[in-house]
Amino acid sequence: MLPTRSEAERLLKEAESCNPGPWGDHSRVAAHCAEKIAQACEGMDPEKAYILGLLHDIGRKFGVRHLGHVSDGYSYMMSLGYDEVARVCLTHSFNNMRLDEYIGRVDTSDEEYELVKTELGKIEADEYDRLIQLCDALAGSEGVMNIEDRMNDVKRRYGSFPQTKWDSNIRLKAYFEEKAGKDIYDLVGEDRL
Repeated sequence: MLPTRSEAERLLKEAESCNPGPWGDHSRVAAHCAEKIAQACEGMDPEKAYILGLLHDIGRKFGVRHLGHVSDGYSYMMSLGYDEVARVCLTHSFNNMRLDEYIGRVDTSDEEYELVKTELGKIEADEYDRLIQLCDALAGSEGVMNIEDRMNDVKRRYGSFPQTKWDSNIRLKAYFEEKAGKDIYDLVGEDRL
């Protein structure tokens, strides 16, 4: 189940009031990218893509956490009955559905870690999981970024960026370009940093 677009926007605004920061604008940019790419891809729902992009980091509502934001977002969205959003809260950080690819600190309780591990293990990535992973890798807080610049930014901030995840993001970009028949940056606009 998904919230409406207006409910998703309300949830993000409320979350930002609990934990202000650039993550809210990053989420808006990801939503913009997801909607534009989905519009160009046959069989994808641009409204669903927008909502998933907007709420993929909603776990940040609960404070500055690394892996914890994945667990928090999943649990929060499940508590509201938004299982499709909860799924993307989990999958957006794991291009290859592998917990060892997480970039950042493992700052979860044992129970939260097991929840992420167990639920992630049940998922086979679909088009929306892959789309939000790509859009997360395109979205800066001030606009659309070149994917390699964005990954280098994450690498600078966190000290590493697994090569498998890097390669996966490049493959995702190529995949959606082929599916849409257009360059990703042409689809999402020229608002690149």
